[in-house]
Amino acid sequence: MIDLNALANLPAPGLIVISRFRVGVDQVAEFAANSRHAIAVLATCNGFVEAFVGQSTDEPDLLTITSRWQHVGAYRRALSTFDVKVSVIPFLSLAIDESSAYEIVHHRTEHSVTDSASGLAADAGSIGLGDAAGPAIRSVPS
Repeated sequence: MIDLNALANLPAPGLIVISRFRVGVDQVAEFAANSRHAIAVLATCNGFVEAFVGQSTDEPDLLTITSRWQHVGAYRRALSTFDVKVSVIPFLSLAIDESSAYEIVHHRTEHSVTDSASGLAADAGSIGLGDAAGPAIRSVPS
């Protein structure tokens, strides 16, 4: 069981990862088993907070796995562990190909409200591969 008081004391709301899947009627049982296994493996990783499987109320074949992490670094480190590489990533690769990781920038509970600045670098969309390694880095227009 998650200690809600401990979650309320986290310095930043963290990161959520939402992976959407199209699952045929004949694949639901297999998906259920695979998703539970993937979540169980992810739950062993440092920085894991919670995860759940959801089903669309409008499209019965659309399911999600949503996980929450203390921060983006914890999620990235989890993805690099052997167990996740072997048993979770092959399953997650079946998800719809779209962005899935989101920093939480506003979080409200019954007792608190937290706003956080994104950790995304201001120049993330303008600096290309290899640009930051050069001797002189061009300024980013504001």
